[in-house]
Amino acid sequence: MSTERFQNRYRIASVRAQWHNYDGGIFFVTICTQNREQYFGKIIDGIIILSAIGNYVEEQLHKVTVHYPYAEIPLWVIMPNHVHAIIKIDGNKIPYTRRDISCRAAARHGSTKQTYQNNIDNHAKKHTLDNKTITEQYQKISTMQGWLSVVVGGLKSAVSRFAHQNNIPFKWQTRFHDHIIRNWNEIKYISQYIENNVIKWEFDKFHTI
Repeated sequence: MSTERFQNRYRIASVRAQWHNYDGGIFFVTICTQNREQYFGKIIDGIIILSAIGNYVEEQLHKVTVHYPYAEIPLWVIMPNHVHAIIKIDGNKIPYTRRDISCRAAARHGSTKQTYQNNIDNHAKKHTLDNKTITEQYQKISTMQGWLSVVVGGLKSAVSRFAHQNNIPFKWQTRFHDHIIRNWNEIKYISQYIENNVIKWEFDKFHTI
């Protein structure tokens, strides 16, 4: 798979090619530090200068598929106090015998039940789905978001351990935000947002002084 690395983001060129045959979910995820503290580095002249813990976050992002074979992160950006990422969960590679783990992980690390319901409601409004189809979609999205929570929870735990072992003051915000990406136009829009995030830091809603 061809890849292109630039600054603190990693792009996989096959995102578009895999979209239509993708048995799983593609999510736009935002993970923040507690109180939006700028633990991951500073932006100087439009370039993110990563701290030690910021560099470790980048290392872990590269290793996600090694630890979680059903997950890929085609694109990300590490900001001073948060991380944006597109995360793909491959339904064909999920260990279904452990599906219940995903539900518990979602409760610990990730989206609330209300987020699941909002995703289904929005999808149903756009496609006029019947009740049976809505239920099936709800179950599928719940499963995918559960495994997404496993991935994000693992990343957060690894970074927290690194900080503790190296006596670096650090805390994550308890939960993370996720949005289901439904089509290629959304992928393009979100990708552009991620790629321009650093140079537009001063206008970012997460910006702190």
